[in-house]
Amino acid sequence: MLTHKDFKAKLLQDPEVRAEYERLQPEMELLDVLLSAREQAGLTQAEVATRMGTKAPAVARLESSLATGKHSPSIATVRKYLAACGKRLLVKAEDADEETSNRHMRKAA
Repeated sequence: MLTHKDFKAKLLQDPEVRAEYERLQPEMELLDVLLSAREQAGLTQAEVATRMGTKAPAVARLESSLATGKHSPSIATVRKYLAACGKRLLVKAEDADEETSNRHMRKAA
């Protein structure tokens, strides 16, 4: 039986799977940040929703949309979520590695 790590490595050998995985990385990183903030604050989705002035299903949709990559929340929504958890949003830009830059340029062409 394959471990999760081995299974992931095997799947990522497929160029199409790897491309989709890399496409979803920013959303997955954001989801990790949001879930960690909520966990650190000891809050449920319903409690975050109340603090945001919305309903629990909206918070559930926000978290699940990031997991699927089907919708990207606005910066304002991310700020409200993090503020509800007692956090603030910080943004930083990094140089893209050459391979990633070339792949994005090929897709755009």
